[in-house]
Amino acid sequence: MREIAYAKINLALHVRARQADGYHRIETIFAFCEDGDVLTAAPGESLSLALTGPFAGALASEPDNLVLKAARMLGARAALTLDKRLPVAAGLGGGSADAAAALRLLGGDRLAEIAARLGADVPACLLSRTARGEGRGDAVEPLPIDGLAGTPVLLVNPGVPLSTAAVFAGWDGVDRGPLGDWEAGRNDLEAPARRLVPAIGAVLDALSAARIARMSGSGATCFGLFASDTERDAAAARIAAGHPGWWVSQTRLR
Repeated sequence: MREIAYAKINLALHVRARQADGYHRIETIFAFCEDGDVLTAAPGESLSLALTGPFAGALASEPDNLVLKAARMLGARAALTLDKRLPVAAGLGGGSADAAAALRLLGGDRLAEIAARLGADVPACLLSRTARGEGRGDAVEPLPIDGLAGTPVLLVNPGVPLSTAAVFAGWDGVDRGPLGDWEAGRNDLEAPARRLVPAIGAVLDALSAARIARMSGSGATCFGLFASDTERDAAAARIAAGHPGWWVSQTRLR
């Protein structure tokens, strides 16, 4: 049994207000890439999770991560293996996407309810299709966008983890307006994220050949949407050669 934890990007993310409970009211358009972490399951007498992949080490200090929490809430007994291919704390869904993959893989009749209890991004990651998110991002409605599926995407991360809480805390509190057309939208978290990780500006500059280039979520990963695989791959080669320490991934939108 195998399930992909599809990488999440935010095509646009507007922060509308800071609420009394400390959370933020946002409007966002979620989209998902064809690639991501990979979760597999085999029969087991109890629940276990093994970590592999290039970013497994980043999770070594988290003995009780969202994958295990999701599996426990389903009452599952399985030997799980998470091939961690995406960088951690990177604005790509991360643990939320992994938890959603566990829910899809293990199955059950309360998946939406459990997803909502696990975190704000998990309902969107459970769907893993283009959707509009409001509230904390957890009020999710599918939003098919003609011509978006199959769009070549380049993901680039400067190799610096970024705390979501720290980025939201740095938002200046200014409501810059509602989210309408996503192509004309923005990411209101880019400015506070760039103050914490200035390399985000260099990443966006490196993606200047893209049709649209933005930071995803709270960063530090940025994405570029390209007209063709050829243009995307040329940008990937150029960026990898110029910045060998950066993480670069070529994929497409689902």
